[in-house]
Amino acid sequence: MTIPAKMKVNRQPMNDKKILVIEDDNSVRDTLVMLLNEAGYDTESAPDGPPAIALAKEMRFQLYMIDLRLPSMSGIEVMEEIRKINSEAVCIVLTAYATIELSVQAMRAGAFDFIGKPFQIDVVLNLVKNAFEFVRLKHENLSLKKMVRDKYRFDNMVGSSPEMNQVYELIERVSETDSTVLIQGESGTGKEIVAKTIHFNSVRRDKPLIPINCGAIPEALLESELFGHEKGAFTGASSSRAGRFELAHGGTLFLDEIGEMPLSLQVKLLRVLQEQNFERIGGVKSIQVDVRIIAATNQDLEKSIEEKTFREDLYYRLNVIPLNVPPLRKRKDDIPLLVEHFIEKFNTKKNKKVEGIDAGALKLLLNYYWPGNIRELENLVERMMVLMKNDGSITAEDVPEKLIKSRRKSVPFEFELPEDGITFSEVVSAFENQILDLSLARANGVKNRAAQLLRMNRTTLVEKLKKRRLVAAKSSDASKQFYREE
Repeated sequence: MTIPAKMKVNRQPMNDKKILVIEDDNSVRDTLVMLLNEAGYDTESAPDGPPAIALAKEMRFQLYMIDLRLPSMSGIEVMEEIRKINSEAVCIVLTAYATIELSVQAMRAGAFDFIGKPFQIDVVLNLVKNAFEFVRLKHENLSLKKMVRDKYRFDNMVGSSPEMNQVYELIERVSETDSTVLIQGESGTGKEIVAKTIHFNSVRRDKPLIPINCGAIPEALLESELFGHEKGAFTGASSSRAGRFELAHGGTLFLDEIGEMPLSLQVKLLRVLQEQNFERIGGVKSIQVDVRIIAATNQDLEKSIEEKTFREDLYYRLNVIPLNVPPLRKRKDDIPLLVEHFIEKFNTKKNKKVEGIDAGALKLLLNYYWPGNIRELENLVERMMVLMKNDGSITAEDVPEKLIKSRRKSVPFEFELPEDGITFSEVVSAFENQILDLSLARANGVKNRAAQLLRMNRTTLVEKLKKRRLVAAKSSDASKQFYREE
């Protein structure tokens, strides 16, 4: 192979793109070195395996071009020795005997690709370019994985309350196992972050974490999303497609909102969890998978079992290790830390310079019930930072009036037992009145809906309203709107 004297070669910028050419044919070796140097690569060469291995120990190469047949060693043996020195080595095999058997053997040994002799210049340059692009993408992927792992370290979960310390302890223990985990908690408590933290602190951290929201995908499509389908399995299946189980092989499958999964699919999911294999829709081939399952729900699955909307056997299969994420109202000690965290986040994201939150505004946040949990708090902090009236810190003036007014409707009945005791009937009556107020406020005054929220008949609710004189004329006109008859 020769290079035409006036041929123009696209030069690469000189950098750490180092290549070692291992070839016993002097003319081929010299030609490759000249070609690659002219293209801008930093190239060294060796005529046989032992000197090549010695060079690999002295300096780090990103790409190795290895002749399959060398005087004292085979190219595959050289590749195996080089990989012991540099596990990230990318190797291209050179051979004058480009048979299918040899190419398969080289690929199994870890070769990136192979080139048959005699070879074309443009083929060599394109393959080398593709090899370095592979190296770049691999490094980017490793860097991305490190960033993701850092993001989901324990110290990046915000909270130091006793309730959250219990969660951290359990996450640390379950991360070391492959056991199935069922994460339970209200909407907005951070169940997905807990699932990601478990995965990225487990032995499967370098394998995929594949999420699927069982409540966001129509029933007709959910089975295909989970198990995949073959071409022609149904109308619109123009090609075969792998499902989430296949994509998660070796890693973790996160089944979010598992309580929303239809009963018909619960049976199939149970079988996969038991057998660790399945068939695609329209397929007959059994696919074996190695997948860890983490499921999450905001529902009471035991109640769903009683209502015949969730299978009891699937529940016990998923509930190997239960992990309950506390609502924000039960970890209010964490609110100052969370607010500080969100201020820092939105300062960066929105190029703001908010210094913090003053005591008056923080007290209002601490007194709120937070039905939307951490998600509601994050959205509120963002809103206050965007709309705040003055520079500096968030003040009570920046807290939405709706949040302040809704406090009495939102805070559950609480009292401390006085030293001299209480009148039981008065406490019960006050508690009942507060619950009725809260249900009517949540239902926008619609008594049918309020009764449904309290799991009682509408007539019972009306009687209680009359008994407690909640519809008395002394109520203001503004409050009367709550007692419509719809």
